[in-house]
Amino acid sequence: MLQETAAAAPAAAGGNNAAALQQMGFDHLIQNFDFMGWIVFVTLLIMSLMSWYWIIINAIKNLRLRGRADRVVNTFWETSNAQDAIRYMEEQPRSEPFSKIALDAAQATAHHQRQDGSPLAESLSRSEFVDRALRQAVTRESLRLEDGLTVLATVGSSAPFVGLLGTVWGIYNALIRIGASGDASISAVAGPVGEALIMTAFGLFAAIPALLAYNAFVRFNRVTNNQFDTFAHDLHDFFATGSRVGELQVNR
Repeated sequence: MLQETAAAAPAAAGGNNAAALQQMGFDHLIQNFDFMGWIVFVTLLIMSLMSWYWIIINAIKNLRLRGRADRVVNTFWETSNAQDAIRYMEEQPRSEPFSKIALDAAQATAHHQRQDGSPLAESLSRSEFVDRALRQAVTRESLRLEDGLTVLATVGSSAPFVGLLGTVWGIYNALIRIGASGDASISAVAGPVGEALIMTAFGLFAAIPALLAYNAFVRFNRVTNNQFDTFAHDLHDFFATGSRVGELQVNR
């Protein structure tokens, strides 16, 4: 009888441990959230949704920009008539940055020509006036490329710590319950502690896509900004002298 009782005790303990491990899941975690747990979970959910929103928006925007950039720039330089080239730029979507930079340079040139003989024309040469317009245009379009990057950087850097806060809080509550009940068996510890660790996983799930996307978009923006600068320099030469630097060298 004693042997049967001793053999049944480990079996019962094993059954309790298995039942505790089966309860250690997301559904059980949601059902046992307290006020702080809900705050952490909702915060991580909002962070994840915001990051995925900007990931999708920037991915679509960058794909469109990459698909149009070379075509817009090449068409502008390959069009023999300047008015036709400017008209082509005006037909581009509002979100296309290269056409907006070219239009700002053309508008600055036209404005300076209309002010010929005025104090404006005397104080600033056409080259200086066009250069100022191009700098403003490049800065404006560069800032537009950075939409959402602050959100991605914030989520990527802070979401793991928000998840860790949920884990610490969950373990703290679990230890309080264990101390109050006096039961420190695996069946009493595994569930609450395991559920608390899930909050850290939530933080990582929110942070990792945001961090990877942030690094990818920063690299893309760096390449695009270099293209902006190159195009702006060529535009400055064109509108200030009537020809690109390469064309001037060939003519010479």
